[in-house]
Amino acid sequence: MPELPEVETVRRGLEPVLAGARLVRVEARRPDLRFPLPDGFVQRLTGASVLRLERRAKYLLAPLGVGDTLVMHLGMTGRFEIARPEGSERPGEFHYAPDPDPKHAHVVFETEASARITYYDPRRFGYMALVETALLALHPWFAGLGPEPLSPAFDADHLARAFAGRRQGPKTLLLDQRVVAGLGNIYVCEALHRARISPFRPAGRISRPRLERLVQAVREVLEEAIAAGGSTISDYAAADGALGYFQHSFRVYDREGRPCPNPGCDGVIARKVQAGRSTFYCPRCQR
Repeated sequence: MPELPEVETVRRGLEPVLAGARLVRVEARRPDLRFPLPDGFVQRLTGASVLRLERRAKYLLAPLGVGDTLVMHLGMTGRFEIARPEGSERPGEFHYAPDPDPKHAHVVFETEASARITYYDPRRFGYMALVETALLALHPWFAGLGPEPLSPAFDADHLARAFAGRRQGPKTLLLDQRVVAGLGNIYVCEALHRARISPFRPAGRISRPRLERLVQAVREVLEEAIAAGGSTISDYAAADGALGYFQHSFRVYDREGRPCPNPGCDGVIARKVQAGRSTFYCPRCQR
């Protein structure tokens, strides 16, 4: 599933054509994605203006002038294609994926400026909803979310409170969306390796200086991945169907058996399955 950097890459790709735009035509080519589209989906969106384009955790949010917010989740294989009279915009430097199959084009948005944004999803694990903007924070998808990892609210004090007395490893807790919103398996593995913290060490025993190092590592990994356009794990691609480069910068993820890249470490990257997910780490330098 796409993680925070991938979703942020899509947001930045869509923002120039959607933020401030008026939707003059909306087409839903099927009544459902992962979940049924809301009643009156097309009618409620047609003619509405998109005030801005935001991201919360792994959700794209488009507050509308009519008082609703269009909520979009990419699921496993959701992607957008952007077409304009002057051509398609391709944010960043990417390898380009094959053109999406038209039979998987499920939702189409057309703006007053003649931009056409098509949502493709071969497996239909993504979903869209319309939620009253004033009540968005109370919606079950958002009510319990922790702070954004790139926000000032995510700091060593927050982690100290969240980890206090906990015997679970830091990886388990960082994947808990109530602790921090939007982090996933890939970037948690990468951040823990940079911070040289074991994924299995009881979180309540991690010292304050190491928590500060972990916060910094999380931010660095996410910022670098966003700048590179995200990873290309599974079928994920950027807003225009392009694939990002960050997968070539993984230090530990999917690198079992390779030398640890941390300076001064002669360890070998190992893999362990936790709750059905692969954890990649260095047994020597991650303590």
